[in-house]
Amino acid sequence: MTAPLRWPLEAVWEAVAPLLPGFTAELLPSVDSTNTELMRRARAGCCDPVLLVAEQQTAGRGRLGRTWRSQAGDSLTFSLGLPLAPADWSGLSLAVGVSVAESLQPTPPPPGSALARIGLKWPNDLWLGGAQGDRKLGGILVETASFVGPQPAPGEPAASGRYVVVGVGLNVRPRDGTGMSLPPGGLQEVDAQLDAPAALLRIVAPLVGMLQSFAAYGFAPMQPRFALRDVLQGRSVQLSDGRSGTAHGVGEDGALLVHTAGGMLSVTSSEISVRPVAAHRP
Repeated sequence: MTAPLRWPLEAVWEAVAPLLPGFTAELLPSVDSTNTELMRRARAGCCDPVLLVAEQQTAGRGRLGRTWRSQAGDSLTFSLGLPLAPADWSGLSLAVGVSVAESLQPTPPPPGSALARIGLKWPNDLWLGGAQGDRKLGGILVETASFVGPQPAPGEPAASGRYVVVGVGLNVRPRDGTGMSLPPGGLQEVDAQLDAPAALLRIVAPLVGMLQSFAAYGFAPMQPRFALRDVLQGRSVQLSDGRSGTAHGVGEDGALLVHTAGGMLSVTSSEISVRPVAAHRP
């Protein structure tokens, strides 16, 4: 029988509470989706900063409505909810990806190494690269809801903040890749000692710090750090609207730059998905 996981919620709280007054951390044995649960709470008026961790998700959600299911111990699934008021929301999911990747692998092996390397695929996926080829490590889902913030002083503009829910799902152990367009990878290929609780402790406090930095400065300072892990850079890509070209990194606003037959294209639409074109092998 597998031993129960020991979640370090108190240690997470101690690290985050000085940054986020009123912060709480909760663990649910099972939930449909941590993002869905926090969005339900936000719509009901509960917009306090909170970390919600689920040992099992039965109806987790990814980008464009894709599902993400997890079993206890096989995956790390959590959502972080907090009020946020950035001047520009562009590039937020990319910045989250940079923070998560750097927390799990501060110094990635160089491209071409036999060791697993955590990379980032625009706009919200974490991939593993290495001798086994591309594998999906996890994904990020960012959602926002309106909330009633403090009333501005006379003569001051109203705050533009919203309640943001940042959901992260990561494979920890290898999982069945049947029916998947990309085989799955797991955190234990990066570090055999990493389990879901240890990964959570590494990720959350730096993620909160990144979100606060993003609110103040936007994505631009994160752009060079994203570029170091950009798995699409220089690769042929196919857009879901039928266009194709070569990826040339991301702009300071987080838009994907794709050189097409019609010129350089700045891709920002959340309705467009991007796939790298498989390399031809003789």
